[in-house]
Amino acid sequence: MGLKILGNLPRPQIDSVSLSIIVAGYLTAVNNATFWQRSQELLPTGTLIALVGGIFCLLSALCISLSVKYATKPLFIALIMISAIASWFVDQFGTIIDVEMLQSAIDTTNAEAGHLISFGFVRHLVLYGILPCLLIVWVKIEHRSFWRKLKQNSAFIFPALLIATILFIINSSTFISVGREHKEWMATLNPVMPVGNAVKLGIRTSKNQNIIVEPIGLDAKIADAGTVTRKPRLTIVIAGETARAESFSLNGYNKDTNPELARQDITYFSDTSSCGTVTAVSLPCMFSIYTRDEYSHEKGLATESLLDVLNHAGVHVEWWDNNTGNKGVAERVANESLSDSGNQKYCKNGECLDSIFLEKLDGWMAGVKQDTVLVMHQLGSHGPAYYLRYPEEYRRFTPDCRNTEFSKCSREEVINAYDNTIAYTDHIISSVIDRLKEQQDTLDTSLIYMSDHGESLGEFGLYLHGAPYFVAPSQQTHIPYVMWLGKDAKTTVDEGCLAQQAKEPQSHDKLFHTVLGLMQVKTNIYSSALDTLSSCRIKTADPVFTQRQ
Repeated sequence: MGLKILGNLPRPQIDSVSLSIIVAGYLTAVNNATFWQRSQELLPTGTLIALVGGIFCLLSALCISLSVKYATKPLFIALIMISAIASWFVDQFGTIIDVEMLQSAIDTTNAEAGHLISFGFVRHLVLYGILPCLLIVWVKIEHRSFWRKLKQNSAFIFPALLIATILFIINSSTFISVGREHKEWMATLNPVMPVGNAVKLGIRTSKNQNIIVEPIGLDAKIADAGTVTRKPRLTIVIAGETARAESFSLNGYNKDTNPELARQDITYFSDTSSCGTVTAVSLPCMFSIYTRDEYSHEKGLATESLLDVLNHAGVHVEWWDNNTGNKGVAERVANESLSDSGNQKYCKNGECLDSIFLEKLDGWMAGVKQDTVLVMHQLGSHGPAYYLRYPEEYRRFTPDCRNTEFSKCSREEVINAYDNTIAYTDHIISSVIDRLKEQQDTLDTSLIYMSDHGESLGEFGLYLHGAPYFVAPSQQTHIPYVMWLGKDAKTTVDEGCLAQQAKEPQSHDKLFHTVLGLMQVKTNIYSSALDTLSSCRIKTADPVFTQRQ
């Protein structure tokens, strides 16, 4: 309809350089509210003016370089739409569009994507993306012959680059010092950073296509496999989603978000850090042999995970997913997506409440006859649709935000909705523990819960998660870590020592080796230094896992 109306009006003509400069001015000024607000806070007036001029000159040079016949309009439209989309998430949630955030966007399910497409987002996209693009479609662009165009473009591009260079050199000391102190500052520049990071992601994806997974732990075996009198071991690992330690009453939070776990005989590790701030990083990292300092996306893809090592040892392994997939962790073991089950009791629009785990667990546990590790990957507290993560009976903290557009809710309402998700996760974990207790006569049971990363709820103007790790606030990296040991597993551990260990720093680095220790899997790649329980383990028949005498 809009194109038809514009088509009935006389179409103005504009030369390619003039249009390029207008587009550069628009990209500089309109869709960079967060960047300019931050720049104004950090820079003196003279330096700020130089930064505006320098960026405008650079974008002008870029747009003029792209103003090739037949390609000008598509490229300009792409830049404007990218800047409009990115500016919504940067301005509304404080999101930084880096490589890992873009990877997460690719991995997002249709249901999750739907929560982000609110009325406010559509309105923003129409005003700041579609309308400017319609104007570009409407106008006629005058293109000169190749040599005249080359001459004209060069007359603008090189002076623009020269001016930008001079401005940046004159103010370089300020830019460098501010950039070092506030590394997130330049990361919000739009659309330069989103486009640049998209290119990086494309290069990384291309390189990773031919990766061959390297096996590890082929020597793995169950240390007491020949002991016929013992019970089969069952360890359940709950991989949490977006739970932050600051919102756990077990961690001292002033709301009672953990009433059920507080009544269980659990160990809560109060100082635990995540490997990343997005699931695409944290999930494969926490199940990998690499520490956070060693881990990379490429290493994660190229190396077998904890689940593979358990499989080599003869442990039965299963992965139940109620999220966006296992991120390559469980590709070589039995894995099932519960959100694809079509269970109408728990699922709606492609997403399921985490209580779907409990129903499935009831019948499954009776069939466990051998050493087994089950991983449950929660939907947990994934935002921004917190209110969809818990049933009505767990709507304990009110008023709670019932909208994915946080600007329509008070911060207190957003926090209440998030806290309800934590209370519901508390119920899920506690309910799994209750079921494990019921099986203790026939199984040697234990449970580990670790969240993949945390969540920002307005602190420092940030919401959601995904900040680059080097600038991420503690709300996104300080995670809850819960351990429950059944009556058999508990006899192998000094409880006083474990209580002291709960106060020591922990991290995702510990999961790999702690699970191997719990399952008594003997392998050369096991590290007692990275096993949470190692220093507290009482003397056993197998000296590999003996620390305390």
